[in-house]
Order: sequence, then C-alpha cells, then structure tokens
Amino acid sequence: MSNLKTYLILFGGVLAISTAAIWVKLADAPASTMAFYRLFIAAVVLLPFLLLNKHCINELKSIRKRQVLQIAAAGFFLALHYVLWFESLNFTSTASSTVIVCLQPLFSLAIERFIVKKRIPPTAMVGCIIALSGCFIIGFGDFQIGGKSLLGDILAFIAAGIIALYFFIGENIRKEMSAITYSTTCYFVSAIILVVYILIKKDPFVGYGQITWIAFFGIALIATVGGQFVFNLLLKKLPASAVTMSIVGEPIGTCILAYLILHETITFQQFVGIVVILLGIMIFFLLPNRKKMKQTMPT
Repeated sequence: MSNLKTYLILFGGVLAISTAAIWVKLADAPASTMAFYRLFIAAVVLLPFLLLNKHCINELKSIRKRQVLQIAAAGFFLALHYVLWFESLNFTSTASSTVIVCLQPLFSLAIERFIVKKRIPPTAMVGCIIALSGCFIIGFGDFQIGGKSLLGDILAFIAAGIIALYFFIGENIRKEMSAITYSTTCYFVSAIILVVYILIKKDPFVGYGQITWIAFFGIALIATVGGQFVFNLLLKKLPASAVTMSIVGEPIGTCILAYLILHETITFQQFVGIVVILLGIMIFFLLPNRKKMKQTMPT
C-alpha cells in the first residue's frame, strides 16, 4: 500500500474520531458511562471478527505472558486516560482540557527520542509545535488558570502523557499481533476498569433515552471502531508519534461537523486555528526530510 493510501486511511480515522464530541453533546449521560459504552460496545462489535478468524484464535492460544501484560497495561492506560480527562472537566473548561490533551504528540516524540533513541527530524518538531499552536488558538478564549482550574489542567496534562504511553505500547505489540486481537482484548480490559470507576462514582448504567443510546452506539461504532481501531491498525506502519500527531487534527473535524450537524458557527478565531493546525500537520507529514516511517503493511 502506498503512503498516500495510508495517509488517506489515517485522515478517515481522524474524521471518524472527530465525531466523538458530537455524540457526547447529543448524549444525556455521565462521561464515565459514555466512556464505558464506547469501549464495551466497540469490543463486542469486534469480538466476532476475532472469534471467526483462525489467525486471531491462534494468536490467543499462543499468547505469551509479556503480551498479556502489554495488553493489560494498554487497557489500563486507555481507561486511566479517560478517567483523568473526564475528571479534569470537573475543574477546568472544556477548551482548556481538550487543548492540553492535544499535547500528546509532544509526549510521543519525547518517548521516541529518549526511550527508543530515535532521531527526531527538525521538521517533525516544528510541525508539531505549529499544529499545537493552532489548538491553543482555538481554545485560547476559554482558558482558565489558577485554583481548581489549575488542578484540572494538570489532570488533562497527565492524561495526554498517559494516552501517548497507550499508543507507544500499541506500536510495539502491533509488531507481533493483529489489530483485531489487540484492540478487542484491550477494549475489554478498559471497559472492566471503567465499570469499577462507574461503581465508585455510583453513576447509572441504564435508564437513558433513545437519543443517548444512539449516541452510545455512534461513539462506539464510528469514533472508536472507525477511528481509534484504525489508528491501532496503522500502528504497524506508522510510529505512535505520527498517529498522535494526526489526532491533533481532531478539533478541525469537530468544528466542521458541529457546523454541519449542530449548526454551530465557526468563529474567525477557530478558522485561524484550523489553518494553523493544517499547516503544522502538513509540515510534519509532507516535507521531504520527514523520512519514510515504516515499510510493513498492517494486518
């Protein structure tokens, strides 16, 4: 598969995950319950593809202790990311929390540089900083600093680092395991952890209206299977830093979809932020000295 086709699939995944904010707005449910159904339904949908695939069954039969620990760690980090991010929303603004979570590619680049010992091309760093600047432009007017807001910002910052670790583990385990096996088991682990979190918070699992249930299935099938699962699929071809960098484009898709579906306006500030994000992503992915990342195809 050509790089162009890979990036088109990546673009599709970003567009799919950009719908997450739309589904959250449509749902009348606690964020913890939304996260649980997002991952649980996605895992159930992927389960038949795992059980009916001989290769996946053989992977489960021959799974090693190290792989089990990696999947458990990835599932824990994914659930912890949601818990920290959702808790941050109780202390700071949605814009502040979302923009800070978008710092995840900086963590991914740091992991590649200091843990994996990869050389980071200057254009990758420049593109990353420019794209993140666009995120800050979009959310600048809603930033809150000090007091409880600072605690929320810190939680969001930690959540950004946690999700970078999740993708780093995914990049490594995808070298020896199919995306379906890895994603299905990982989502089930995360869902179980979120059940514990929901029970602690005493949030309800049921009793929601039709629109909310549609939102549960929408965020699971479109944002998770069509978005996050696609990222796991591409981790065999692209490094985690490239995947997390592409997710920085999520605010663009969210703004456009909110305009088309929820009839929200796109302000001049948001438009400028969108242009800056696109410029940064183009520099990161398209400049000549951003070397070809990997050669193998995802399975």
